[in-house]
Formats: sequence, structure tokens, C-alpha cells
Amino acid sequence: MTTAAASKKQQQTLVILDAHAIIHRAYHALPSFTNSTGAPTGALYGIATMLLRIIETFAPDYVVAAYDLPKPTFRHAAYTEYKKGRAKAEDDLVAQIESSRTLFDAFGVPCVDAEGFEADDIIGTIVERYKNDASLHVVIASGDMDTLQLVKGKKVEVFTLKKGVTDTVVYDERAVVDRYGFAPRYLPDYKGLRGDPSDNIIGVPGIGEKTATAIIHTFGTIEKMYAALKKTPQQVKAAGVSDRLIEVLKAHEDDAFFSKTLATIRRDAPVAFTLPQQSYRVTVDEKKVRELISQYEFRSLLPRVEKVFAFKKEMPSAPVDTSLLRRAAIGLWLGYSELTTPSYEDVLNRTHTTSLDAAYEVVVDDLRKKDLLALFEKVEVPLIPLIDAMQKWGIMIDRTYFRELQKQLQEKLSAIEAAITDETQVPINLNSPKQLSHLLFGVLKLKPKGKVKASGAYSTNADVLASLHDAHPVVPRILQYREIQKLLTTYVEALLAHADESGCVHATFLQDGTSTGRFSSVDPNLQNIPIRGAFGKDIRHGFVARTGHVFIGSDYSQIELRVLAILSGDARLIATFARGEDIHTRVAAEMFGIAPEAVTPDMRRKAKVINFGILYGMGINALQKNLGSTRQEAASHYERYFATFPTVAAYLEHTKAFARTHGYTQTLFGRRRYFPGINAPTPFVRSIAERMATNAPLQGTNADIIKIAIALIDHDLKEKGIAEAVHLTLQVHDELVYEVEDRVKEQAKAIIAEAMTHVFARSPIAIPIPEVPLEVAIGEGDRLDALK
Repeated sequence: MTTAAASKKQQQTLVILDAHAIIHRAYHALPSFTNSTGAPTGALYGIATMLLRIIETFAPDYVVAAYDLPKPTFRHAAYTEYKKGRAKAEDDLVAQIESSRTLFDAFGVPCVDAEGFEADDIIGTIVERYKNDASLHVVIASGDMDTLQLVKGKKVEVFTLKKGVTDTVVYDERAVVDRYGFAPRYLPDYKGLRGDPSDNIIGVPGIGEKTATAIIHTFGTIEKMYAALKKTPQQVKAAGVSDRLIEVLKAHEDDAFFSKTLATIRRDAPVAFTLPQQSYRVTVDEKKVRELISQYEFRSLLPRVEKVFAFKKEMPSAPVDTSLLRRAAIGLWLGYSELTTPSYEDVLNRTHTTSLDAAYEVVVDDLRKKDLLALFEKVEVPLIPLIDAMQKWGIMIDRTYFRELQKQLQEKLSAIEAAITDETQVPINLNSPKQLSHLLFGVLKLKPKGKVKASGAYSTNADVLASLHDAHPVVPRILQYREIQKLLTTYVEALLAHADESGCVHATFLQDGTSTGRFSSVDPNLQNIPIRGAFGKDIRHGFVARTGHVFIGSDYSQIELRVLAILSGDARLIATFARGEDIHTRVAAEMFGIAPEAVTPDMRRKAKVINFGILYGMGINALQKNLGSTRQEAASHYERYFATFPTVAAYLEHTKAFARTHGYTQTLFGRRRYFPGINAPTPFVRSIAERMATNAPLQGTNADIIKIAIALIDHDLKEKGIAEAVHLTLQVHDELVYEVEDRVKEQAKAIIAEAMTHVFARSPIAIPIPEVPLEVAIGEGDRLDALK
């Protein structure tokens, strides 16, 4: 080991966090996250993420956080206009600044402040104290470039945020010189001349970046420049300063020196901080950290925290009652819809208990208070054994067929890649975004429409490629390549990898896997099997019923539009479904003011797009894209729809208002979905929450109907004595797929159809029976693609 390397290894690292600057950056760079109680957490998430990144990057021995205080500083006392014009901090930001101290405490990071001084002065004072300590490397972590004046060689460096909270850069002295053209210690002089609008430091009027830099290059400090200006003005002129600006400098000498004073970080703040006797890692409070992560709902950070701090994954001290855990997790999710598939740790942390029995009692009590206990006990809990049975039974695939399909798709991909190489004369791996970006924007000179990524390459995501579809013949081929590649990896290869020796795939279906109440599926995801198009048929054809069995598919007809009619109470929609008419034709007739028989296919298509657009909170821009029309035409259709169905418009507005007041929406059966961002200060976040809020009762009621139907079908199959011959195999969106022995298929069809169409009348949760009937389409086949 070299002497330099040995010295580096022996050095300890102190990281000083500019807490205020990082929190402000995180608050404005990240969405307005909130936890399920509505408490703002976006800036706290940014702080936690930044802290973890710093620890991973620098492996510090000591960490300290420097804070501003809400009171005026000595700069305000000297200059009442200091930082004037900055907007008052929003309440959400103030709350997170206060909470951040608790977060740092849990991570063993002391927080330091001093009345009358800013965080920069705290940092400067600590740097001054340790800048000559040969055994210590100091890193200032900040989003504020003011701290660059503290940089010293590689001894004191600044780790700063360039953009957001992930794009960062480290400044040592050489990097500062490369950026500004002069050493760090001259930054206050530079600001004394040029000023700093962000802090309302005036500087010298008319002195810009170029002139200020030239003066610093020539004289260093403004003291030396003014000394020369008084004795030999020609020296200043020789530095490139015009006669007019020389007169301005003379007239504003006091402003220059005062601005420099304001810009200079103090190094004598009354700070009692000294290096602790032990590393901050020793004082990290694992229990507090886990509690905070649970409280703030930073579940995605937990694995990273466990890795960084070598926390052992929290395990129960005694064997877990898996049945009780399953019920507790589902109950917790039902009460906190955004907390999908809760873990054992989630259950204990959220209920603030140390045992599963105690946690379950808390969960049940919470459900009782929220009037969700009936939904839990009568709908969700009865499903648990039925879903277990579905997973155990699984679904067969034709492995020979899929292996042949795999080969064909690989050949198609190779052919597309070869064709593009022949046409462009550029060898390319189409799975490499960087190579693809170079081909499109470097070689073919197409006009970039995406953002530049950290690698320097332009984005080649789906939206960018779609916008370039007609710009060059290779673009459609690239889009085709990606479609086939997704088909190959997401479906064909995933299914082959998950099939057991008999060719059976046993996916996991999660009844608590979504916030709306719908099922989700993993390992593999059998809910995203494509339905339409040639590729969809190819994939579905590979699922095959066992010998002596047949698939029976039962699909609700236009279920969400029926639910919209029920929840909105719109008389026209209700009457349409009651008469058994085609809803899209009727809506087109109403919108265009013509008889149903006069509706053209294009009118019906537009009505269908609008119908489903309303369901998913589609705005005019999205409607325009889906209609393939002008914005004016989309706006006209949008307005005409709501004028035709004002009850629907009133219902959607009422739903948003209810969510804003209560923080959640409800389904027909009482299921809640919470929307922490519904009252967020950021319009974008609030708008997303409002769109989800209008759709949640529709999707959620649909989920309730499907879940109730599954239990009713199981009950009726058992009552008829054929349950052992009928197996639930798939649940996909509005569809149930059963694998049924041939001998009972007709009987099974009748049972399935009857139960699904009579959910409202037979629901275990009493509701007023809606006027809108449920309709079910039944199909059968020995392969999935045969179901109609």
C-alpha cells in the first residue's frame, strides 16, 4: 500500500449536512407525498434518500446536521432587505423541517443550530474547527452553492445537488476553479461585485458575471481591487473594466463591501459541536428507524436501510400463525388501502404492537370504527381458502407450443435487428437504450423529443418513439421489436420458467394487492395476459385444460359502466341497461341527438372512447389522443357528454368533494380507498388524486362484485355436490376462468352464471338492490383463446 493510500485509509470522514438546503430541494423536487394519515412526507423521503446515498458514497465516521432557525439572523439585523422577496415557507414544508430532526435523531445524527446564525455559518464554524486536522476528511452535503467558499483542496469538499435529489456532484478545489475560474476563497468577493438575487444581495449595479470574474482574476479580493482603483485606476481598466463601470465601482464601494460581508460565511458561530467519541453508526436507533419508516410509509427504503446499517430482517420471536397473519394483513390493508400486501413487520409497526394476537385485535377494532368489519368478515376472509385452492390447482401450459413460439419470436427479433443494421449500416443492439439513442439522434439525425438522461443520451422511451413514428422507416421496426421482445420475455419465457414438471403454473393471487380492492397476480402475473390482437391469441392459445376438462370463462358485460349508472343514479344510463340496449350506441344517440339506428360505427367508437374515458378520469388532452381528433373536437365531445348526462357530472364532482372532505371514497359495499394527496398544495399531485378518487368507487365496486361472486359460486358448487370437479383457475379483470370436468360443465355453467348475475340480491352485505342488472357472457374451450 502506498503512503498516500495508507494515509487515505487512516483518515476519518465527517459529513456536515446543510439540512435546510437539502429539505428545501427535496420538497420542491419531489411530489407532495403524504402517508395514509395525510401527513406530508415528500421532503422527509428526500432527506432519508440523500442520507443513505451519502453513507453509501462516503462511508462517513461522523455525521452532523446544521439547521437554520426561524428567527432573524445577524444579516437581517444588518440589512432588513436580506432574503426579502422569498415566499413564506408552506405549512407542509415547515412541518417536515420540524419532523426531520426526529428522523436524524433516529439515525444517530446530532442537529446543531445557533440563534442569530444561518446553517451555512454553523457549517463554516465546524469546518474552521477541523480544516487543519490531518486525520479528518470533511464533506459538506448541501443544495446551496454558497458553501463552495469553504472548499479546501481535497480536504474539505462539497457534495451538492445539481438537479432534484439524485443528480449530484462533488466539488474539490480544482472543480471549483474549473467552474468559476478562481479559488473558493474568492466567492464572497465575486458575490460582493455581482450580487446574489436569490438572497437579495445587491452587489454593484451593472457588474455581471464576466466583469466580476475578470476583476477576481486580476486582483483576487475586492479590497485589492479598490486599493488599485484609488492609486492606479489604469490597472482596473486593464482588467477589462470600462470607464463607465469604473465610475459605478467607485460610487458603490460601500455596497460591494457590504454585499461581500453578507455573502461571507461566518466561522465563529457559538456552536458547541465536537466530534463524538464514537461513530454515529453506534448510536443509530434501529427501533426508532423502523418505527419512522413505518410511520412515514417508506416501505421501499427499508431493504436499503437494512443493508446500509446491517440490520437483521425483523423476524418473529416465535413461529408465526400464518393464518392469523394473513387475516391481520388483509384487515390492515382494508383499513389503509394504500398499504398493499402488508408484511409481518408492517402489521406490527402500523398497530404499534409486539405480537400478532395484539395486532389483530387492533386491526379488528380499527375496522369496526371505520364500518369495514362486515366487508372484512363476510367478503375478504371467506376468500382466503378459495384463493389458496386456486393457487394450488394452477393452470396448465403447453410447453411444446411455447418453446416453438419462443423460437419463432427470437427469429423475428433477429430479423428486425438485421434489417435495421442493413438499412443504417450501423451494428446495433436494440436492447441498449444508449446505442439506440446514438442511432436515432446521432446517425439518423432525427430531432430529439425526449429528455437528456444522466448518461448524456436522449430518451428512447415509448412516447418518444411514438412521436417519431413517421420520421424514419426504422422507427416502426423498433416499435415492433419492442412489442415482440415484451411478448417474449414477459409472457413466453416467464411462463416457461414458472411451469413445474407437469407443465402447471402456480401463480400467486393477492386479494390485498391493489389499493382499489382488485386482485393482483405475481410469479408470474397472469392478469396481464394479452387478450386482443394476434399476439394476444398466440399467448392465450398456450394455456390448455387438463385431459377430461374444459375451461369455462365467465365475463361481466360492461360492468364498470353499469356501476357508474348505479352510483351516479343517472336515469338515462339506468334505463339503457334495464332495456338491455347497447350502452355505447345509446350514449352516441343521446350525444348526437339522433335515433339509435342512425348511429354510425364511428359515432359508436367515439362514444365508447368517451364512456371509458369518463371512467378513468380522462381529461381533454387524453381524450383527444384516444379519439385521434383535434383538441377542439375532443373538448366539444367532452362538454356534450356532460351536458347530456349532467347527473354523471354531478356525481363525479360530489365524489371529489367527498374525498377532499373525508380523505377517502367508498364503493357500493362500503370499501374505502384513501387519498392522502387529495388536498396537496401541488396542483399536479392534487389532480392525480382527484382522478383516482372518481375511478376508485367504480373499480372498487367491481372488485367487490367479483369477490362476492367467487364465494357465491363456491357455495353453490358445494351445495350441488360438484365442487371437486370445478376449479377456479384465473381471475382477470372482469372475468373468472374455471377448469371443469367435462361431465359437469353444463351444470357448472348454470351455477356460475346464476351466482354472478345475482350478486346484488345475494350479497352478504345488505345493500339496496339496484335497478341495473348484471349480465355475464359464458364461453368454453380446451384452450384460453377458445373462450368467447
